[in-house]
Amino acid sequence: MAGISRRNLLKSLSAGAGALALGPLSETAFAQLSHTTDRLPPFTGPGANPHWTSVGPVATYPQKYPLVLLTDRPVQLETPRHYFQTPFTPNGAFYVRWHLDEIPNTVDLAEWRLEITGNVEKPAKLSFDQVLSLPYTASVAAVNQCSGNSRSRLQPRVPGGQWGNGAMGNALWKGVRLADVLDAAKVKAGSVQVQFQGMERGKGPAGLGSNEFLKSLDLSDPVIKESILAYEMNGEPLPMLNGFPLRLVVPGYFATYWMKALTTIRVLEKPDDSFWMKTGYRVPDTARGTTTPEEVKAGTVKTVPITRMPVRSFLVTPEPDAKIPAGMGVMLRGIAFSGYGRITRVEISDDDAKTWVATKLGEDFGPYSFRTWEYSWKPRRHGAHMLAVRATDEKGNAQPDEPVWNPGGYLWNRIERQPIMVGAAQ
Repeated sequence: MAGISRRNLLKSLSAGAGALALGPLSETAFAQLSHTTDRLPPFTGPGANPHWTSVGPVATYPQKYPLVLLTDRPVQLETPRHYFQTPFTPNGAFYVRWHLDEIPNTVDLAEWRLEITGNVEKPAKLSFDQVLSLPYTASVAAVNQCSGNSRSRLQPRVPGGQWGNGAMGNALWKGVRLADVLDAAKVKAGSVQVQFQGMERGKGPAGLGSNEFLKSLDLSDPVIKESILAYEMNGEPLPMLNGFPLRLVVPGYFATYWMKALTTIRVLEKPDDSFWMKTGYRVPDTARGTTTPEEVKAGTVKTVPITRMPVRSFLVTPEPDAKIPAGMGVMLRGIAFSGYGRITRVEISDDDAKTWVATKLGEDFGPYSFRTWEYSWKPRRHGAHMLAVRATDEKGNAQPDEPVWNPGGYLWNRIERQPIMVGAAQ
């Protein structure tokens, strides 16, 4: 997937003074939403969501294809299933997740600056042109997945956006290496974390999570060396709703760390105790991050910040309502990924996870990318079949067949199942 030159990137981003403006996002969305009635059957629980995606209406936002709308303030849009047939998710189909209601819909590149500040010897304010001119460029194929992806599967149900499986996407990200930017700023001794902030704001009191979204990484975390400040996504400028003009990419980690519309990199001398680190996006300090409602109510659950994504796999085609004529084969296709390393094995079962066979893996685009798989399946009998798929990564992590539960609705990676009917051709 070819990139674009610095000159062409700037040319494609701007006209005149160098501003990118999409207009009021919410007004545009409401205008589109008023003309659509597409919706999955209603789902209110208390059981798990039976659909592949969430069940909101379909809406079209600027630079986006029609996506499933969870909420409009903050904007949350889910990617439909058919966009996962390829290893890279189209920019227009890429899911959207903001936390606060005041998000940028205009960026003037003549005014925008990236500030590197805090406990550093050489603080800086870089223009977008200066960021593009930095010599330490890098590219990485990496999955961006919302921490709450598949939250609607949890039992008992928990609060939060009731995502199906579509709060994820894979892209080829290009930018500059975070570690090199920090090295150039000369981080002082005694520094412990680096904090990130973007243009997202809320109407809550200053200093609280409802006013600003802040996330931090430990400076000792090896992921710092893999992270990049991305200005390009699948060979194009980032869409506004996915973090234009610059976003942090943290390969293998959940998207909560992938700060959108990045404006500030702040080196800290003490751990970040802001809401989104101290209280938000935390999981039980247990195997798989699972606990019980009773343990939470008793106050006995120790929590830690969520970090890496567990191994997952999905069957993308055919969809559940497909009917396979008896005696005919069908190609089963899907994707798999892991935050711990490259996918080395994907297996399929047609008897509800009793027996398994290996599938054929697609091209390897790197340890943190989607990897496609396929399997030519010829049913051995008529009637209903229960397909299941599981993946294994290079560290030996394999998908379990047990659910997970925690009050945040995070870390779901149980083996996925799908019924399919085999019958006589009509």
